[in-house]
Amino acid sequence: MAGSARPRIGLSTSSVYPESTAQAFAWAVEVGYEAVEVMVGIDAISQQTTAVLQLMEHHAIPICAIHAPCLLFTQRVWGLEPWGKLQRSAEMAKAVGAEVVVVHPPFRWQRDYARDFVNGIAALEESTGIAFAVENMYPWRASAKRHLEMYLPGHDPSDEPYANTTIDLSHAAIAHDPPIAMAERLGSRLRHIHLTDGSGSPKDEHLVPGRGAMGAAEFLHHLVDTGFDGEVVLEINTRRCTTREEREADLRASLEFAREHLSARSARTES
Repeated sequence: MAGSARPRIGLSTSSVYPESTAQAFAWAVEVGYEAVEVMVGIDAISQQTTAVLQLMEHHAIPICAIHAPCLLFTQRVWGLEPWGKLQRSAEMAKAVGAEVVVVHPPFRWQRDYARDFVNGIAALEESTGIAFAVENMYPWRASAKRHLEMYLPGHDPSDEPYANTTIDLSHAAIAHDPPIAMAERLGSRLRHIHLTDGSGSPKDEHLVPGRGAMGAAEFLHHLVDTGFDGEVVLEINTRRCTTREEREADLRASLEFAREHLSARSARTES
């Protein structure tokens, strides 16, 4: 990282769900985020490149990444063929000027897709010029002692030779994976961050960073100290917010947390 520059701070459109993709762009600009990550989901606008481009241009804010539709409830978005979804995600990324597509590893029942996932991702990166940043996931846990690996070839991207990866702190909390250790294992292959938090429960909480147990501040300090130059995207859950004011407060608190701790390197150097 050159000088005291810090990574760009973006907002995932999933952070304002159940509000729409269009409302997410408006929130990002109003609160002061520097970019948007588009989660391709059940909102029809998120599936349409032309509509996403119009939102980007209308709000004059860049799109830093496209999140491919690989959640359970988006399995039918853009059809059922998983490689086709990734190809379309790359096409959208190119059209909007994003360099990254965030993708989850296959579910264990997607055996044909999983069989050549690692090589297939590498081939897609070569053919499209887009970085497919494979995200850390987690075992599905019924209790502290009972869990089931739901992803193939596995939930931890540091176990595979992916060229580009994503760390999500909420997912790391469920898996009980210390995020700094994972970042150290990934080294320069860490391309993208989903900044959030978790308590370590079996639920994918996506807490405001600093409200969980994952050491989000220390993780950001580690990123800055090691010269991370990818994107940091807030991906929080505001579904429990009952008023506009509550959602705004969570979005602002998340942005302020990221700004404070991504600027900590220069502050520590000066002190």
